[in-house]
Amino acid sequence: MSTDGRFASRSLTSSEYVRELFEPADNVAILVRNRGNGKAIQRIAKAEMVASPQFQEWLAFHNAAGADVFVGMNPIKEGAFSRTKDNIKDIRHVYLDLDRNGEASLEAIRNSTEVPAPNFVLDTSPGKHQVVWKVSGFNQDEAESLLHNLASKFGGDLAATDSTRVLRLPGFANRKSSEEFVVRAQHESNAVSTPRDFAVYEDSPEAPRHFDTNHERTLPGDHKSQSELDWAFAKRALARGDNPEDIIRRIADYRGNEKHSAYARHTVEKAQAHLQNKSFRHPSRPPTDVAQNDAQRGDESSPARR
Repeated sequence: MSTDGRFASRSLTSSEYVRELFEPADNVAILVRNRGNGKAIQRIAKAEMVASPQFQEWLAFHNAAGADVFVGMNPIKEGAFSRTKDNIKDIRHVYLDLDRNGEASLEAIRNSTEVPAPNFVLDTSPGKHQVVWKVSGFNQDEAESLLHNLASKFGGDLAATDSTRVLRLPGFANRKSSEEFVVRAQHESNAVSTPRDFAVYEDSPEAPRHFDTNHERTLPGDHKSQSELDWAFAKRALARGDNPEDIIRRIADYRGNEKHSAYARHTVEKAQAHLQNKSFRHPSRPPTDVAQNDAQRGDESSPARR
């Protein structure tokens, strides 16, 4: 079970949460976004400044005026003024946004032997959570690979899998919710996890098929085309009972282009038909028309492209 029995869990204020996430001199990205008027303000300031009463009062003012409050999960380089991948100083956290089936997903994480105990669990609205792990030893590519794998494994938001992601700050109301809900954070562990502490290698279109410490991507001798990998994934996901629409979305999202939505649907429909009649001679290969259609798009990319 993924728990830290040595740590006494406690709730955190916004200031306490910032201090737990960062060192005082770290540059932290804060995003204040008002969906009502379409305005967004980003501030990059030292963690000690963000945690100060004056800064917290400024955030509370905007939150009361209808804005949501977010914090970047990784520190920004000295002298940088934007939250881009090039400006990320280092990877301090990996995380999940559990916006669907949040309670079941959180329970699966807590009972998993494949991930360490979360450091922080945020309640962002009824039944929805954000889970954060403190980490070290990751570069950006490795962190984003793990973020994809975690989201795929535990049903997290696939859009929240980049190293520049902002998540909610506790202590402020979630203005996206129809009823006011103040975000809460629970501190559950002080451990700092490394790549070896995660054993999540979800074989899905979201997950890179290689997670190598030397960062070099090589193709095995029995390398399959991306369409074959998509086909195999669709069959496995259907066989374990995943929603076909979710499988279609995952394949299309991984391909990274709107034109693949039709291809993804076609792949899943063919996989459904295959599982129903078991009449294909070569079950490990995609139907000919799926592979041909994909090849005609000129996009037989390898899994390493992500």
